[in-house]
Amino acid sequence: MKQKIKSFFKKNPGRAIKAKEIAKQLEVSTEFEYEQLKAVLFDLTEELFLKKNGKRYQLHQTELSSSVTGRLQITQGGFGFVIVDGSKDKDIFIAERNIGTAFSGDIVEVYIFATQKGKSIEGQIVKIVKRKREQIIGVLKKTGSLYFIQPDESDIHKDVFVDSKKLMKAKIGDKVAVGEIEWTDPKLNPVGRIVEVLGKAGKYSTEILSIAKEFGLTDKFAPAIITETEKIPVKITPAEIKKRVDFRKKNVFTIDPADAKDFDDALSVELLENDNYSVGVHIADVSHYVTIGSNLDKEASDRGNSVYLVGKVIPMLPEALSNNLCSLVPHEDRLTYSVIVEITKRGRIVDYQIKKTIINSKRRFNYDEVQAIIEGGKGDYAADILTLQKLAQILRKKRIKDGSIEFSTEEVKFELDKEGVPVNAYIKESKDSNNLVEEFMLLANKTVAKHINGNKEKEAKPFVYRIHDRPDPEKLLDLGRFVKSLGYAFDSKAVKKSLQLQKLIESARGEDEEVLINELAIRSMAKAVYSPQNIGHFGLGFDYYTHFTSPIRRYSDLIVHRLLYNYIELKGKVIYSYGDLQKICEHISLTERNAVDAERYSTKLMQIEFMKNHIGEEFEGMISGIVHFGLFVKLKKTLAEGLIRLRDLEGDFYVYDEKNYSVIGKQTKKIFRLGDKIKVKLVRVDKERAEMDFIVIEEN
Repeated sequence: MKQKIKSFFKKNPGRAIKAKEIAKQLEVSTEFEYEQLKAVLFDLTEELFLKKNGKRYQLHQTELSSSVTGRLQITQGGFGFVIVDGSKDKDIFIAERNIGTAFSGDIVEVYIFATQKGKSIEGQIVKIVKRKREQIIGVLKKTGSLYFIQPDESDIHKDVFVDSKKLMKAKIGDKVAVGEIEWTDPKLNPVGRIVEVLGKAGKYSTEILSIAKEFGLTDKFAPAIITETEKIPVKITPAEIKKRVDFRKKNVFTIDPADAKDFDDALSVELLENDNYSVGVHIADVSHYVTIGSNLDKEASDRGNSVYLVGKVIPMLPEALSNNLCSLVPHEDRLTYSVIVEITKRGRIVDYQIKKTIINSKRRFNYDEVQAIIEGGKGDYAADILTLQKLAQILRKKRIKDGSIEFSTEEVKFELDKEGVPVNAYIKESKDSNNLVEEFMLLANKTVAKHINGNKEKEAKPFVYRIHDRPDPEKLLDLGRFVKSLGYAFDSKAVKKSLQLQKLIESARGEDEEVLINELAIRSMAKAVYSPQNIGHFGLGFDYYTHFTSPIRRYSDLIVHRLLYNYIELKGKVIYSYGDLQKICEHISLTERNAVDAERYSTKLMQIEFMKNHIGEEFEGMISGIVHFGLFVKLKKTLAEGLIRLRDLEGDFYVYDEKNYSVIGKQTKKIFRLGDKIKVKLVRVDKERAEMDFIVIEEN
């Protein structure tokens, strides 16, 4: 009775109501139940859960705060959390019974209920402010005479029913998009109509199309965009060349992944008469071709960035630009925007220029080719590459000493057959050749940002910065407490927190806990975003930072190129107001987040596809997450992640210990802890739900 009454008032937080009406609403029919109800109302009033005005009862003000708005995330356990942007409070816990008709990702309004000290803030969704999805992607199924869609995304826990007259000729087993979704009663399933048939579920082309649909992406460009692209002059005029610094006779080359199709950065180095080096970071001059207000510009702005799904690129710009005219392919004249840095042999920057240039790349290197030159000392342009490598090492060492954090992260890559099916999965290794390129890109980005407002002018020019806020102090305290239990030192109250984090990460390098400590440190971090308001970049330890080096695939960089040219060449002309840039930054931060989510989901589906042929096999892994219903395990060789359900842990009843990132056996006191190495057997793969289940074989 008490739970029923509490639930009723939580669902009706502002309502004042008499006992008889409550009894009617709760379908209390006997005299005994009514007396019980009145006794519970009295107890809840004494407990200050309810307050009484005359004969009416109402949720107490201490139990009810003003509503807040945030984004809902639903877990595999069916409950959820609402994350409020800009709030330093903990996420708001939403029990499954209080989610109502919200989907994961929706913007929702929440009433917050007071909780006991130390417990999570709990709330109830009272309004859907904005749906994340206009369409839901899934596989068409049938049971009896009922047609329904089983959603692809595992955080959508309701199948969507479809009337037999609204199937759009889809067949059972087809992957489809369902739109016009209506859902008003949480006790019933949502309903909708099929608006597009994507193809047979399981086919690579269908799965890629479904991911794109799910995240609002398309690799197709409207006819007006293609027409405008085709009208762009391919030939570089002598007048344009005359305006630029000519690097065509110098040793300029690109270094990219072996499978790269667009090359938007190139490097050069030469020894000066004063024994210093001149290092050129040459970036594709996309702003020369994509002008403000053009159809191309609007399209690039809407997309915000290119998206790199497994085996498929969804570009920000049409291929005629991204893979041809703006791509720094070898042996072709290309327009570039360059940061040319004078640097001593000890890595001190003594001067720099930011100039429009023209280059002709002498060689297209991939990372493995450059790595072979670094290790062997021989090969094309070996002297230049070895010089750049030596300077990059000096710059990197200084950057880390100054507070830049070097997280050790892993990325899985796939070998695909002609049908797009993964035949192999492996961990991408980051080598000196990768670090070489990264170091000079960081230098260029930092130099550009500092050039604009680094002199602390009274009135800063409107600009786009890449910012990274300081970590939440409470999260750092939690991190410090946990790593101490592992035998590591971390002072969360130190003034230079980035140095403390780097010291922690370095101390764990090569140890069993390395991956875990990196993961926990990353979780304690804020997310990097774009903003016209500069607060520095905590993770890199830079006071000024922006994105300048990838205008083919990031709209932020294209904007930065335009701003630079106008401030440097046109002496301060403003083409974007602060308000304009604020809107642009908010938008491209969202498109970036969407791209990351799409890319991760693409990787997850490919891991599932690869693992489906390995059911019954044993694997080495690490406990990567712990929740009340189980242990998430990430496999060592493929980074594929699956679940060990607590009910499948034999020999004891295990209890979730949230504070210590562990589960503990009630009788045996056996502990499974976040970061523990573990041997598992794959027992189930569900492609449609993108889920894998493991059982424990043996623990280390």
